[in-house]
Amino acid sequence: MEKKRVAVLGASGYTGSDLLRFILIHPKVEVTYATAEKHAGKRISDVLPHLRSFLNLELQPLDVKSVPDDIEIVFTALPHGTSAQIIKELLERGKRVIDLGADFRLSYPVYKKWYGEHPCPDIISQAVYGITELFGSEIAKTRLVANPGCYPESSILGLAPILKRKIVEEDSIIIDSKSGVSGAGRSPELTYHFCEVNEGVRAYKIGEHRHTPEIEEVLSNYSGLSVRVSFTPHLIPMDRGILSTIYVRLKEEITTRELLDLYEDFYGKKRFIRITPEKIYPSTGDVRGSNFCDIGIMSNPKNKTAIIISVLDNLVKGASGQAIQNMNVMMEFPEHLGLDMPPVFP
Repeated sequence: MEKKRVAVLGASGYTGSDLLRFILIHPKVEVTYATAEKHAGKRISDVLPHLRSFLNLELQPLDVKSVPDDIEIVFTALPHGTSAQIIKELLERGKRVIDLGADFRLSYPVYKKWYGEHPCPDIISQAVYGITELFGSEIAKTRLVANPGCYPESSILGLAPILKRKIVEEDSIIIDSKSGVSGAGRSPELTYHFCEVNEGVRAYKIGEHRHTPEIEEVLSNYSGLSVRVSFTPHLIPMDRGILSTIYVRLKEEITTRELLDLYEDFYGKKRFIRITPEKIYPSTGDVRGSNFCDIGIMSNPKNKTAIIISVLDNLVKGASGQAIQNMNVMMEFPEHLGLDMPPVFP
């Protein structure tokens, strides 16, 4: 069977690089068109040397009219505000799009408050939020997927089961997330130089991170509750991975075993969610390079509190791997296709 052709707009960054890595091993698709504004005219293998002997495409300038007609799926890995108009034109051309930026993750009023005026507010309603485990049936029918942010995905997957059951005080949630430096992107900035991040951990954008409204809005819509969170991100000196420690106050006394059973029932048939055994808590090293999200739980019934640990690779399950998973659902492929591999260890 001839492979379906896909395009990656913004292929030279960390997310674009991992997208290419997964597409290269996918049995049913191939990348035939890729763009990178800063590297237009160069071969992908010159910009991403680890792909040498695997892919030798010439990178193109960003011009939506140049996307070939035979492309069926377009991945856009572009800065917020850049994707929207391009995606509108792609949709008008009949393409299906998976956007890894922020332009379609939020409703219009929330986007305007946190990002400013939206370039194409008229198509926001067409987008489906791209966590396959929660919104798979809607993703299968849409032509536009808004791939989630990496911090929100770790938080949302960690909270969805207990919020859906409405056993949490929805205004009591505290999320402490720690991310590897690759989450800041590949553009060189002083803040992310080796000497600036090595041998230290720091919090940033305290109380004002743009992923806060994404977490709140998605979980509120999904659970039917008015979810409010206190979210603080931290940068830690490693390449990739996110660990979110989530503190919640419960509405009733529930044991750790009961919560684990709830999560196992909720995610039971979801290939890429792994619930750790009681008193075993996940590490970012357990999911490195993979599309898995591992979740561990500890409950204190006397205090009616629980702590949830959610880990994922920010470049895979938090970005490119989730995008491939969404593509599989949109294209009616098996959901795990091209992704079913163990994490890298050590």
